[in-house]
Amino acid sequence: MLIWDGSKLSPPPSDLTAEYEALFTSDSLQFLYELVSTFDKEVDQVLRQRVSRKAHIDLSGELPDFLESSAHIRSDPDWRVKPVPPRLQRRHVDIGDLAPCDTERFIKALQTPAEGIQVDFDDGNCPTYHNQIKGIHNVLKAVLNQLPNVPHISQGPVLMLRPRAWNMVENNMMVEGKKVPGPLFDFGLLMFHCGKILLENESGPFFYLSKVESILEARLWNKIFVWTQQKLGLPLGCIKATVLIENVLAAFEMEEILYELREHSAGLNCGIWDYSASFVNKFGHRRDFLLPDRSKYVNMEKRFLRSYMDLLVQTCHRRGALATGGMAALLLPQNTHSDSYRRVLSTVTRLKLLEIKAGVDGFMVYDLNLIEPMQKLFRLHSQGDNQLNQLRCDVTITADDLLSMPSGGVTLHGLKHNIAVGVLFINAWLSGHGHFFYKGQVEDSATAEISRSQVWQWVRHQTRLEEDHRVVSRRLVNDLTMEVMVELRPVCHSARAKQVLHTAADMFLEVVYKRDFPEFITTYLSEDHTFLSSQRCGQMEDLDLERARL
Repeated sequence: MLIWDGSKLSPPPSDLTAEYEALFTSDSLQFLYELVSTFDKEVDQVLRQRVSRKAHIDLSGELPDFLESSAHIRSDPDWRVKPVPPRLQRRHVDIGDLAPCDTERFIKALQTPAEGIQVDFDDGNCPTYHNQIKGIHNVLKAVLNQLPNVPHISQGPVLMLRPRAWNMVENNMMVEGKKVPGPLFDFGLLMFHCGKILLENESGPFFYLSKVESILEARLWNKIFVWTQQKLGLPLGCIKATVLIENVLAAFEMEEILYELREHSAGLNCGIWDYSASFVNKFGHRRDFLLPDRSKYVNMEKRFLRSYMDLLVQTCHRRGALATGGMAALLLPQNTHSDSYRRVLSTVTRLKLLEIKAGVDGFMVYDLNLIEPMQKLFRLHSQGDNQLNQLRCDVTITADDLLSMPSGGVTLHGLKHNIAVGVLFINAWLSGHGHFFYKGQVEDSATAEISRSQVWQWVRHQTRLEEDHRVVSRRLVNDLTMEVMVELRPVCHSARAKQVLHTAADMFLEVVYKRDFPEFITTYLSEDHTFLSSQRCGQMEDLDLERARL
């Protein structure tokens, strides 16, 4: 373990010695040390503030509303975010959920005509030490134009770097006796090695910020940006960040978040599943916030989600910021002449057209074959580089709109689907992967969050199935999990793979039966089960779900 200034860093994975040495120089380690030691206490403060806020909601029974303390920010018509650089002004279609440790897919993405790539160290990535080192090094190689057969960094898709969220820690680095915050580890290394080069090529540094919940968290990120630019000798405001509004509490503070980041803002993003799961996180013990079957009753056409998207677009465009929509997770079938291909393309087109008509300036797709059809869709239904001229003055969103739960119940299909997604996500995580394919679409931690959240909530409230009125009980969930395991068993090609899958099922049942709702499934996997961490399990022979496409 490398030690410097009271800090420790684990030795490299055996196959990444060169990458480790390239990233962890004495200068980069000193920079990381200073970054972490400067902001570690404030990271702890925002995490404690989350706990305090949740406790207040639980104890008081109050519901969130637009803040009185920051009403002056919302009522001031004059402030705007600083305009973004030219490369961010037109990003109709980004590639989402791209874990950069997957070198082959990263290179393919860089070869596409997409306007941007969400380089994901968060939702679509399992943050093993191997994956973080490999992923950050691959980004560095892309920035240095060292990856084969890809355009120059100034010509290819712009890199939107997404560090881990505040709830994640880096288990392989300690500063002054504490594990370091995962986002500071990712952000610090990416900025130290890539920030100046990206700026010189007018291609960054640009970021996505995950799971920001409040004005205070946006203020902390802004302080980190200012400090980093000063430390690295970069001009103030060169860092640009898109904040993902993935939490219901953040929906009430969108303008405040933009205001705090106004020198560094690249806009806001909306995504359906983390946001929906946050309702269970914050209000799941209340029966009046029972979230119905997502496979049947939850989509962007429902009032609470449509209001959230409309408010996000209105807020962004009022302040001169870009508004981006969610990711199309569906995968196009291989046969372009098949009915299933036309059906999937039609579904994606319909859903993305809703977002375009709502005024978004861009969105994401996972399947690289969806890039050009969706770019064509944008050209047909919007004008120019973006839709900032759509101010959405027709929109008036209230707290009731944002908190209005859709009606509906629970189906047997929806329950089994949530169980399968939850189990398979944990299985993928134990095998060192942050996403997998299941029934024609990509699944990641966002869909795992909503899946396990719904099962937990349905068990808690003893919800009944629509088909036969059976109670969603512990016994029923156990029985259905066993059925799901039987259905999945054919893709287990070894005894080891079967063992990992059974472990994943046990862990899924543990998390959905907990008395108190675990805030993030990734925190549960990363910290509560470190003895099963993929740093060890990643070496095991595992289910190749990337190829199986269940």
